[in-house]
Amino acid sequence: MSETTERDAHDDTPPMEAARYSDGSITYPPHPLGPDGEQPVDTVDLSEYTATIVTWTTSTATPPGVRAPNSLAIVEFDVDGEPVGAIGQLDVDDENPDVAIGDEVEPVYAEELRDPDAGIREKESQEWDGYRFRPVR
Repeated sequence: MSETTERDAHDDTPPMEAARYSDGSITYPPHPLGPDGEQPVDTVDLSEYTATIVTWTTSTATPPGVRAPNSLAIVEFDVDGEPVGAIGQLDVDDENPDVAIGDEVEPVYAEELRDPDAGIREKESQEWDGYRFRPVR
């Protein structure tokens, strides 16, 4: 069973939050100042959008607690005509990822992107959840 869960309108899944700035640009993750030097004016939940794989790879030498092999992708969302880039794990069979550049993916929430007991830092000092990208078939 996958660690990934589908986001539902009635659950407590956190948003995949990006920041929108006054010049129309959007950054993920959000930053305190945008490309125009201004503070964000709004947020966008990227989990409500699909993205396109720009490039991807499978890492076989991963940090402690990260699955090995681990397939990762750089993806691009189109939010009202504004491109938004993100990087993250792919929610695929890492032995046979079956993805390609240009494939459409959707963000899916994972409670643990890596094993909190395998890290070198105190597990309470870090967040372990986040989003993976699942191919849309």
